[in-house]
Amino acid sequence: MTTPFSRLSDDDLATCVHCGLCLDACPTFRVTGLETESPRGRIYLMTQWKRGTLPFDEEQVKHIDLCLGCRTCEGVCPSGVPYGRIIEAGRADVEDVRRPSAKRATSRVALRQLLAHPERLRAAGTATRLAQKLHLTSIARSGRMLPPLRAPFRVPAGNVAPAIGERKHRVAFLVGCVMPILYPQSHDAAVKLLQLAGSEVWFPPGERCCGALFAHNGDLQGAEQLRDANMRLYKAGAFDALIVDSAGCGAHLKDFYPELQGRVKDLTEWLAEVGLPEAKRDVKIRLTYQDACHLAHAQKIKKQPRDLMRALPGVEWVEMRHADICCGAAGLYSTLEPEMSNRILQEKLDDVLATNADVLAVANPGCQMQLEAGLKKRGSAMKVEHVAEILARAF
Repeated sequence: MTTPFSRLSDDDLATCVHCGLCLDACPTFRVTGLETESPRGRIYLMTQWKRGTLPFDEEQVKHIDLCLGCRTCEGVCPSGVPYGRIIEAGRADVEDVRRPSAKRATSRVALRQLLAHPERLRAAGTATRLAQKLHLTSIARSGRMLPPLRAPFRVPAGNVAPAIGERKHRVAFLVGCVMPILYPQSHDAAVKLLQLAGSEVWFPPGERCCGALFAHNGDLQGAEQLRDANMRLYKAGAFDALIVDSAGCGAHLKDFYPELQGRVKDLTEWLAEVGLPEAKRDVKIRLTYQDACHLAHAQKIKKQPRDLMRALPGVEWVEMRHADICCGAAGLYSTLEPEMSNRILQEKLDDVLATNADVLAVANPGCQMQLEAGLKKRGSAMKVEHVAEILARAF
């Protein structure tokens, strides 16, 4: 049996000097102005629980729940506080001692019984797609943030997509859990770009969810089980890099899969490194970009996606104000904490709409779903597309 708060590291907690430079970067502090909704406030609370100097309080757990886990604080912290690791360990510790709630119990069951099983998730996607076509209102309301579903992404025959032209690299590709169902067009575009860049793309047979959503929501045991299953597949294959086009998944793989030893690459990171051929056509759009939190802050990737998109012929680039502040999606956060998620989203939508862009580029499916739903509710015709889709327009 794990002892209370044993996953939290004293060394990690001690790196925070409570300077407060993280405050204005934290979305929940920006909205509430409350110290308890800041990174240093949460670290103080978890430290006291671990030391036993403050009794565990179910009401105070709300401050941990309200953290988006966006890691924006890491980007501005002068002490290098590993906040992502702290909040994941803290949430896992909290789940050991808190009273169970119906909402959180349901989310854990959904993760373990649905997301961890690709065939079940694909069946659920098929049922939802049919419900959308038949306009079944009860299902439509429960999944009101979902985009119109299309046929899911299909792995090519033989689990390999050949390079276009000379083969220069062999890469593995993370298909993942929800992205091939919600946004198969993003995967289609990403694979085509990899092929154009001279990469043979291998799809590891039997690959499962990477475990990011599990870890973010305090189920480290579930995340470890998925990691062990996936690592057996990765060890059996030969590849130069594992390419990921979902920012949250990429950050998790880099942090949680040490045996991959630096071979995990975001799609834009890889394309910027190996290069794309010359564009075939103009991309005549006014374009802005929302940094995915786990790309900009966890993976420290901001320049590559911008450079790739700005290099497209015909693009009118508009830099968004506060582009690297969270949109409020944060995995399951918009479901578990809808009120705070919406407050953060509204501030983000103000910045998005101020650009007057035709298209908003994103690098994470959760962000895409959140922003599409928000823009639709505001009556905006602005499109939201994955960076891969934007780049593929040129070819």
